[in-house]
Amino acid sequence: MSLRSPIGRVLGLGSAKEGVGHWWTQRVTSVALVVLTLWFVSALLRLGDLGYPIVTAWMSSPLNAVLLSLLIVTAVYHSQLGVQVVVEDYVARHGTKVIVLLLLNFLHVVVGALGVFSVLRIAFGTPA
Repeated sequence: MSLRSPIGRVLGLGSAKEGVGHWWTQRVTSVALVVLTLWFVSALLRLGDLGYPIVTAWMSSPLNAVLLSLLIVTAVYHSQLGVQVVVEDYVARHGTKVIVLLLLNFLHVVVGALGVFSVLRIAFGTPA
């Protein structure tokens, strides 16, 4: 039995003041993804032939390489934000939650770095 009042027990247990920023970041990245995905699909449709030499030549253009890198980084970041929410909502044990979030963050960084590295390697014409 506690001598604290009901209001005293709940003070300090409220919002962590992080949800709104996370929510806005997800919305901003989703809008950016819509724009970048429309650019990407329209650019590929304008190519016509999607053979390896044509696509690598297209990716070698500085503007296309930068926009494609932005698409990769934005998609990976948006994915990381979404997966974080799912893990925080559905993984009950705190220790497991922390480990899963660390592993997923590491995985997202690796995927993003590999994607951007691949685009830059093609853009700068480095041989395989």
